[in-house]
Amino acid sequence: MSSQYSFQSTSYKSSFSSVDGRTTSYTESTHSNPSGTTIHRTSQQPGQAPTNETVHLPTSGNAGIEDGGARERIKDVTDNDQEHEGNMENEYAKREGGA
Repeated sequence: MSSQYSFQSTSYKSSFSSVDGRTTSYTESTHSNPSGTTIHRTSQQPGQAPTNETVHLPTSGNAGIEDGGARERIKDVTDNDQEHEGNMENEYAKREGGA
């Protein structure tokens, strides 16, 4: 017998600090349901405009970040590591060949 279930969860957190009358704020809301999790963050440093970021982590695994309306695909960090290794190998080869 197969069972189906559904869930929904929402959480909020915020922090505010003030030094010499200058306030720094941070808020985060997290909403999860069967389609994935969405995290919305807002922060504001003294004298600056608020910064907004929305991250959606779908259950399919294709995460995306929305920052100021632009959506980007999150790059796997192992891609960066492999790219860095290749760059380092090329740099060493140049130095050894030129010595």
